[in-house]
This record gives sequence, C-alpha cells and structure tokens, in this order.
Amino acid sequence: MEGSDLDLMETLGEYSKLINPRLEEILADITPRSLYEASMHLISAGGKKIRPTLALLSCQAVGGEMEDAMNVATAIELIHTFSLIHDDIMDKDEMRRGQPSVHVLWGESMAILAGDILFSKAFESTLKTRIDETSYKRVKNAISIIIDSCVKICEGQALDISFEENFNIKEEEYLEMIYKKTAALISAATRSGAIMGGGTHEEIEALGEYGKLIGLAFQIHDDYLDIAGDEKTLGKPIGSDIAEGKMTILTVKTLEKASEQDREKLIRILEAKSQEGVNEAIEIFKKYETIEYAHRLAKEYTKRAKEKLKVLEESQAKKLLQEIADFIIERKH
Repeated sequence: MEGSDLDLMETLGEYSKLINPRLEEILADITPRSLYEASMHLISAGGKKIRPTLALLSCQAVGGEMEDAMNVATAIELIHTFSLIHDDIMDKDEMRRGQPSVHVLWGESMAILAGDILFSKAFESTLKTRIDETSYKRVKNAISIIIDSCVKICEGQALDISFEENFNIKEEEYLEMIYKKTAALISAATRSGAIMGGGTHEEIEALGEYGKLIGLAFQIHDDYLDIAGDEKTLGKPIGSDIAEGKMTILTVKTLEKASEQDREKLIRILEAKSQEGVNEAIEIFKKYETIEYAHRLAKEYTKRAKEKLKVLEESQAKKLLQEIADFIIERKH
C-alpha cells in the first residue's frame, strides 16, 4: 500500500473512532439483551465507515463544523448496517466482515428485528441534532434525503432479485439497480452532510452527484475485482460472482455484445453456478474486452466525481474527498 493510501486509511480510522461512540450511545437502551447484541454485532465487527466519514467531510467541505453532521452521519451508518443484515438474510450469506452473519448467530427472526431497530434508530439519531430555526430546516431536508435513499435501497434490492437468471438485462438497467442499491445511500451521505454544514444549493447538488458517481464506481470496481483481483487479497476465489450466477457489469456487457454461440455458452456457465466454468467465462470476457471496459467505466465515474468538487473552496476536507474517490478504484479488495 502506498503512502497516500496509508494516510487515507489512518484518516478514515480517525473518523471511524468519532462515529463509534455515537453508534454505541444511540443503541445502548435496546432491550432485551439478545436484540441489543444482534444490533451491535456488525458495528462491533468493524468496517471502514466510509459513508459516515463522507457525510462529515461533506459538511466540513462547505464550511460547517463536524458536529453539525455527526448525528446524520451516525444515521447513515445505522441504515447501511440495517441493509447489510437484511441483505445477508435474503442472499443467505453466512459471513460478513470476517464474522458469522447476524442471522446465523441469532436466527432470522431476531436478525430482521435487529435490522428494523437500526432503521428506526437512524431517524432518532437525526432528530437529536441541536435544533434551532436554522438547523430545523436542515434536519428536515436531511431526513427527506435519507428517507428517499431508504426507498431506493429497497427498490434496488428488488431489482437485484428480479435480475437473477434474467440474461436479457441491459447495461442501463444494471446501472439503475446499482445506483439504487449502493450509490443512493452514498449520495445521501454526501448530500445530507452538505445540507447540515449549511452548503449552498450548488454545493449540495455537486456533493450529491459526487456521492452518486463514486457509489457507481465502487460497485463497478467490485465487479472488476471479482475477475481481475488477487485471490489472497480478496479473501475469496476469483470469479465468485460467476460461480454464484450473479449479474455484474461484465456479464451484462458481454451478454449484450456476444455472438449467439458465446452468449449461450456464458448463460450455461452462469446457470451451472459452479467454480468449474469460471476460467471459460473469463476467456469470453477477454474476447469481448469487458474486463477493461469495467475498469474504464469505474475510472470515468471517478473522474466525473472529482470534477463535481470544483465548486468547493480548497480545504483539507475537499482534498480528502478527492483521495477517497481515487481510493475507491485503487483498492485491491
């Protein structure tokens, strides 16, 4: 890892340390004990806390104090954690952040309740923001943005489910799905952070777009790493998405471009849901240059995201937002 990456990881760690006590505080009164433990499980397991950090940095980048956005940042992380718990139930994933998933340890019913209470606590956190006439309007606007992102997450998950074994998905449909499922909450983090920092309309819109674009880049880079990454660094076999029959930007783009024969071959591999066909699928991707396409697309979104930041005055927060955009497509896992 290069020096600048190390500096960025240290900075993310510092912001994470600020968020953790807020998360613990807002969840402290949950009873019974089993529901509290299930709700805290993924939060205790770690995670980079990129989304709340983006909210705090966006607040600072428009001239606000970090404390102005702290409760909104906490809410964003609670919603993210809620979505992970429910995703793991739907996808039947047994591991998350190197730990057994919440539903594995406490059962599906308790995991659903843990997700629900995290979702509810997110709005309680936002409403704890110091209220006066100025901040009341900001809180109201921030909550509207966060609610909209929650609706989009559900829509995105429903689209993702509907894409299973549907091999006629077009690229724009796939991009809409990942926007709703992944990028919408990242956009809500940057947009609501800018609102709480008292940003101008232009700054709020620019940071919202920045969040959307790095969110899209994040998911596309994940798709790319599944094929182009290193097995040891990823912590899973290369081509896991293919072996699970998942639709990614690579499969979608290849199925759009491929000859009838190659299309049928790739569909058979995806339907088989086996690690055995991975190498053959990768050869098909190479033939249609979709691995490079995914990498280029993620870089293009990142470039556009950084351009959105030009409306901001120079600051350490702006510099960190630029570095996070670069980190998203330079990370190895």
